Amino acid sequence: MRTLKIYPSSINEKYIDLLVETLRNGGLIIYPTDSFYAIGCDALCNRAVEKICVLKGINPQKNTLSVVCDSLSQAAAYARINNEAYSILRRNLPGPFTFILPAATTLPKVFKGRKQVGVRVPDNAIARRLAEALGNPLLSTTLSHDGEHPVTPEEIAMEYENSEISLMVDGGEAPDSPTTVVDLTDSAEPVILREGKGELEP
Repeated sequence: MRTLKIYPSSINEKYIDLLVETLRNGGLIIYPTDSFYAIGCDALCNRAVEKICVLKGINPQKNTLSVVCDSLSQAAAYARINNEAYSILRRNLPGPFTFILPAATTLPKVFKGRKQVGVRVPDNAIARRLAEALGNPLLSTTLSHDGEHPVTPEEIAMEYENSEISLMVDGGEAPDSPTTVVDLTDSAEPVILREGKGELEP
């Protein structure tokens, strides 16, 4: 696994091009968000999504899969967002939230049968630039953090150096806290499923 040092304040576009090429070819990457570091792939590449599910032991028929988008307009192409939900997203994104929304039919077949999708627009310039340059969302799952798993970029690189992950973005230290998960599938009101980083503005 090759590590690429990218500064959020001065993004190296050559590295972004290399990362996007890897994603489009079905590869997996590790990259920073505004919560933990995450493993990502092209959300529209069925083969890559299946690789992440196997790597992390995720059953896509039982677990809600999450996608990282560069903006609300990109998110709206892959999730059904009504006016009430859009207002909440607009007030809170970019930010450390995962919003559970009704899935759109534009997602690949691994999502079929799943009525919901988690949507993120992180407050991290690297993560958003990756989704923007790719032209569609990244399927994303956080690295495990239970006190025994790697936290710093150096530890992560050592832990995954012999894995099938192709590239890692070292974007510096990431906050060691999860996102707040908010269910917006019921238009009546948002339901917080997990308290994490960030304070929801309803």
